[in-house]
Amino acid sequence: ARNSSGTLRTGPAARHGGYPPHHPRRSGRDVTCTVRRVPAAPLPDVRLGWHPALTDAWSALGRPGQPARVARVDRGWSTLYSSATDAEAQADAARVRNLGADVAVGDWVVASDDGETVAHVLDRQSAFVRRASFEGDRFEADTLAANIDVVFLVHAYGSPPNQRRLERELVLAFDSGATPAVVLTKADTIDDPEPVRAELAAVALGVPVLVVSGRARTGLDQVREFAAGNRTLAFLGASGVGKSTLVNALLDADVMDTGTVREGDQRGRHTTVAGQLLLLPGEGLLIDTPGVRAVSLWLSGEGIERAFADIFDLSEQCRFRDCKHDREPGCAVRTALDDGRLDPARFANFERLIAEEAALEDEQARFAKRADRRRGGRAAPEPDDT
Repeated sequence: ARNSSGTLRTGPAARHGGYPPHHPRRSGRDVTCTVRRVPAAPLPDVRLGWHPALTDAWSALGRPGQPARVARVDRGWSTLYSSATDAEAQADAARVRNLGADVAVGDWVVASDDGETVAHVLDRQSAFVRRASFEGDRFEADTLAANIDVVFLVHAYGSPPNQRRLERELVLAFDSGATPAVVLTKADTIDDPEPVRAELAAVALGVPVLVVSGRARTGLDQVREFAAGNRTLAFLGASGVGKSTLVNALLDADVMDTGTVREGDQRGRHTTVAGQLLLLPGEGLLIDTPGVRAVSLWLSGEGIERAFADIFDLSEQCRFRDCKHDREPGCAVRTALDDGRLDPARFANFERLIAEEAALEDEQARFAKRADRRRGGRAAPEPDDT
C-alpha cells in the first residue's frame, strides 16, 4: 500500500486498523527509530601490567565494568588503580570493600555498579600461595601476591645462607606460575660475595642468583631488566633481609619504611605491614610484601618436581619404578648419596617436603569429608564470580 506521497508501506501500517487513531503510523507518516549503542569499556592501562590473557579472562565474565588492579589490601578494604596515573598519584586511587571476595595485591577486579564493593575477580594468571600461618585458617590458603611475572626470593648477606629455606621457597615459586629468581641483598657488607652466592646457586638449579646492594645502589640494573615489557615483580623474604631498602633503591625514592636488624641473629622487625603494588620508573611494577617468617606449603602442582629436578632425574635411573630410595638394590639416589654427588641434607629436606605435602593433602581430604557431613551429603554450592 502507498500513502498520498507514494511512500510504500507494508505490514500492520498498511492496514491502519492495528494502531490507535492518532498514532503516527495510522497517519502514514514515516517514523525514524534511533538505536543507541553503549560504548564498550576500554582496555585497561598496559602500564599496569594488562595483557591479552587478562582480556580473555575479562571477556569470559562478559566484560562487566572497567577492571582495576588491587594495589593494597587492608582489613576488608582494597585500594584500586585504574591507570598508571592513579599509581603515580596514589592519592586518587579508589577504595572498595572486599568482604566475601578472595582478593590479593596484584589481582584485577571489577567494582560493583555503585563503586562500593568488589563484584568480580578476574582469573589469576599466577599467584604466590602458602598455607595460612595461623590456626584459625588451618585449611585456608594465603595468597601473598597475584598476577606476578617474576618472583624474587630475597636473602641477605650477614647471616649464614639458608639452603633449606630457599628450597622450600622455590617449591612455592615454581607452583605460583611466575618465573623465580633469587636476589642476595646487602652486598656492601661483605668483601667477597661469591662463596655465599655459589652456595645458594648450588640448590637453585639454574635459577638466577643476583647480588645487589640497595644502600650502595649496585646490581639494580639486572633486577630492573626483569621488569621490561611492563612485567610485575614480587619480592618475598624474611624480615630484615633488606626488601624495603631494595624497593626504595629501585623506585629511587624513600617509599617504604626501613628498620634495623638484631645483631645476634640478623632478624628484623616488620617494616612492611601490608603488601603494596608500586609503579617502577620507566616500565614495570613491583609488589613488596611483609616479611614472611613461616613458609608453609599449600597444595603443590609441579613445584617439588622442578625445585628438586636433580633428585627426580636420579630416581628415573633406579632399578625399580616404585623405589623408596631406602635399601632397595640398584637405587641411583642411594648411590649418589654414598659417592657425594647428592647432599644428604638436601635429600632429607626433599623427603620432609614430600611428607608435608602428603599430610596436607590428607588433611584437606578429611576437612572436605567433614564439610560434606555438615551439609548432609549435599553438593557444595557453586562459587560465584568472585
